[in-house]
Amino acid sequence: MAEFTNKDDVFEQYRKHSDDFLQRIRTALNAKTNIKKIGARGQAVRLFYQSGAHVDIAPTFKWKGDGYALPRGDGSWMTTDPEAQAAWFSERRSTIGSNLMPMCMLVRRWNAMHGHHFESFHLEVMIASTFKSISSNYGNALKVFFEIAPGRIGVADPAGHSGQLDDYLTSDARKAIASRFAEALDRSKKAIAAEQRGDHTEAKRLLRIELGDEFPA
Repeated sequence: MAEFTNKDDVFEQYRKHSDDFLQRIRTALNAKTNIKKIGARGQAVRLFYQSGAHVDIAPTFKWKGDGYALPRGDGSWMTTDPEAQAAWFSERRSTIGSNLMPMCMLVRRWNAMHGHHFESFHLEVMIASTFKSISSNYGNALKVFFEIAPGRIGVADPAGHSGQLDDYLTSDARKAIASRFAEALDRSKKAIAAEQRGDHTEAKRLLRIELGDEFPA
């Protein structure tokens, strides 16, 4: 996230054209760097490297009150507040316990393995809003999440700025998500049953379908 100052009322020039501001940043970076490819779309400018991860630069302007102006993706601006969001998540971690972070990593991995329908922050808010506590038995925790999550998709930005975090999901995406949750719940129940009867090989096989071949390394 890159914070810009409103020097010479530059924000006012782009108040209704955040996409043009992204293009201005893209043009400036192209002129001053040796990066092979730089793109601008949606809410960020993306730097493409020949190898390794790409880098997204999200330009923001600090509001006089709380939060930051961030390109919405349609030419307008939205308000976001990463600091308030981080404070909320830190409070939830204190309440739920240290197992919240590993649980978020597992669910993000599941999301990446099966269509990547959810944005990561949306998933984290769903998880932090679902649990009061999380034990070290992540198999049971995953089952609980897959069971409850279909009714927790519609969560709001805890900072109070961005509205409903699920607004980006299309009807087709929601249908696919419902199907995936049902399959994941069924498989997690079978994995727990296999573990309880001592068939750990079968339990791991089932969980690898949901979490990838690296599990449980």
